[in-house]
This record gives sequence, C-alpha cells and structure tokens, in this order.
Amino acid sequence: MLGGAASLPSLKSKIVSGGIVLLLVEPSVVIFNVIKQFSLLGFVFFVVFISRLDAQEKLKFGWLEKVAVYPGNILIHAKLDTGADYSSLNASNLVEFEKGDQKWVRFDLEDRFGKKSTIEKPVVRIAWVKRQSGKHSKRNVIRLGICLGKTFMEADVNLVDRTNYTQQMLVGRNFLAGNAVIDPAVSYTQKPDCKGVPAS
Repeated sequence: MLGGAASLPSLKSKIVSGGIVLLLVEPSVVIFNVIKQFSLLGFVFFVVFISRLDAQEKLKFGWLEKVAVYPGNILIHAKLDTGADYSSLNASNLVEFEKGDQKWVRFDLEDRFGKKSTIEKPVVRIAWVKRQSGKHSKRNVIRLGICLGKTFMEADVNLVDRTNYTQQMLVGRNFLAGNAVIDPAVSYTQKPDCKGVPAS
C-alpha cells in the first residue's frame, strides 16, 4: 500500500487490485486541453488561409510584360526583376537643366512601335547603382507613373542607357512588392489596362 503520497493537482487517485494506483483526470482538464488543441489548430488554419488569400489578391505576371509609362501613356516592353531594388528606364538624348532652383531632366523614350516621346521631369534624387562590372554609376532618379495589368502606381525610376537591352524598362521591387507575383516560366500574360489614369 502506498501512503503519504502528495496529491497531484486536478487529478484523482483510485486504488485498484494489486496495489496499482489509477490516476483519473478531472473532466475540466480534458475539456480545457481539447479546446486548447482546437484553438491552436484553428489559428494555424487561419494563418494559412490569410496567406493564400493574400497571394490570390496579388496578380500573377510573367518575367516579361508590357507596361504603360506616364505621362504619355507610352507602351513599352519591360522585364520584371524581383532581384532589383528599383526600376530603371532607358533614356536617350538625356539633357540635364535647371528650372528655378530644382534640377530637371529631358529625355526621349521610344515605345514598342518605334514612336519617340519627349519627357521632362524633376530629379527627386541621385542614385549610385552598382553595375555587373563592380563599378558604380551615377543616375538621375525621377518619379513616373507605371501601369502593369490593372495596377497603377507612381514609383521612383532611375534613368540609364539601355539601348543594348531588348526591354526598354526594368521594373524592380519598389513597384512589384505587394502588387505582383512573378512566374518566370511565362511572359506577356496581360496588357496594361489602368482605368482613369490621365495620359499627361
């Protein structure tokens, strides 16, 4: 016979034949543990559901897409690059000038049909971009409107000579984050279609 044993909280002991002590769990403990397990399971399902819902809200695009650049509603080909922090745009005949106390730039942009448009924009900042050679290049950064699919947003874009590239523009994470999911296996999945955006 076992004597002097301290009682365990929320447990009942019952002596059965052979001196074996059988511990009976209080019903309230069982119910609490069941509720706790279901609550944890429900929380996991909730997190998974929200994650999938968020992914569904983000439109899927290919690694190459047509985008419209504003002002001008200029249709060009772009590479969607999640490895780039910021977006880059081909700027030919780039001219820097002063307007008042602010630095401005004027440049030509050719659309996918070969038509050239001249854009004038104030410079919002200067960026130093590391090139593949390891050297850094100084670039003017302006703010442009970009339409990808049905998503329109103004974003900082650095100006560079991209004449050696097939795509006029590189769209980086400063535009893509929170707006798009990129599938590198496809390209040109949809045309830019942003309603109510002024062309100028």
